[in-house]
Amino acid sequence: MRIARIQTAEGITPVVELNGEWAEVDSVTTRHLVPGGRRLPLDGVKFAAPCEPRVVWGMLHNGIGDTSAPPQAFMKSARSVCGDEAPVFIDPQVGAVKGEGELSIVISHEARFVAPEAAPDYILGWTIGNDITNMDQAALDSTRNQAKGGDNYAPVGPWIETDLDPLDARIEVRVDGRLVCDSNTSKLARNAYEVLSYLSQYHTLGPGDIIMIGAPQTAFDLFTGQQSQITIEGLGVLTNTAIKHPLRP
Repeated sequence: MRIARIQTAEGITPVVELNGEWAEVDSVTTRHLVPGGRRLPLDGVKFAAPCEPRVVWGMLHNGIGDTSAPPQAFMKSARSVCGDEAPVFIDPQVGAVKGEGELSIVISHEARFVAPEAAPDYILGWTIGNDITNMDQAALDSTRNQAKGGDNYAPVGPWIETDLDPLDARIEVRVDGRLVCDSNTSKLARNAYEVLSYLSQYHTLGPGDIIMIGAPQTAFDLFTGQQSQITIEGLGVLTNTAIKHPLRP
């Protein structure tokens, strides 16, 4: 099932896909979604970020060669979240910028001290994430605050899909239409369920929170004016264009 948030003249509307249309629901994180109210066409809509997380988590040491390194997480500001087709604001003074195409978890309900085998019970669904990083800032701040929290540095979307095999999902990244990465979640050091379990040992996860589970060789250089497209089988395409930050003189 696909769950989304669509931008309309009346504001952002949470919806689910039903019988070839988007059907309005009360909230994307309601445990039992009951369609009601308006119906909207599947095509031609503008997506907002598919949820409103209180926190966004990402993972370091997440490549296939990192299995011997301990897991390590970082936070991205919830204010850095944006949706499909939203611009990414690049500050030219921060140095090199990279994006990373990542499968991302959306949490369904409060999760704490979760065993890996129980992790699926706490997952609302899956979406595409782009973990954008100011690379030259990473070495200057061990918390990754300077590197990870830029405006619109956490694009996610276009929707949440409840049915997906997260252990074997192909990820393709294109920049200005050119294929630059072709990988699979099977190349991650830790799978989605292990990542959720790890984070829940130290933090309470809640409805709508997002976990970007890692980049299995899906990092790419990103320059002002470039458009990135991240495709994950079954999840659609997340498209964003990098522009110079409008507030930077």
